[in-house]
Amino acid sequence: MAFVLLVLSTLLLVSPAFAQDASDAYAITPMSTSWVVLHGHRYNVEIAQTPAQRARGLMFRDRMANDRGMLFIHDSEEPLAYWMKNTLIALDIFYFDANRRLVSVSKRTPPCTLGDGCPPYRSAGPALYVLELNSGAADHLHVKKGDRLTFGPNIPTTPAPTQP
Repeated sequence: MAFVLLVLSTLLLVSPAFAQDASDAYAITPMSTSWVVLHGHRYNVEIAQTPAQRARGLMFRDRMANDRGMLFIHDSEEPLAYWMKNTLIALDIFYFDANRRLVSVSKRTPPCTLGDGCPPYRSAGPALYVLELNSGAADHLHVKKGDRLTFGPNIPTTPAPTQP
């Protein structure tokens, strides 16, 4: 009987670690920050560089300041597709190549509550970097294909090694 009580008390102590809501399933280590400049406008960005950080992205956030965004750095330059699963705010999704030139932008990408049924938003060509800003930023900045993204300090210009 004492053994059963020991097992039960151990399970009660450990079980909170296994009780996760949807946002905990995407929990990640904190991201580094820096800034980027696009069309003369500076944005403070979080840098999503690992697979876990890229998977989480801006999920579960209900707002983002107009001078903020997220920069995704991929492992290789290739056609990319992003989706808005569990993303609560509309975004503009900018795709940049290895030279930090704008390949394409998905404007006014709406939030999606369809889970795995959310549609993909594809780049028009190979991309290495993706910048997500609040919806409407692309129109406000009057961006066009070929526009250059300038990096602030602490942003790697080459992909990081793949991490688990």
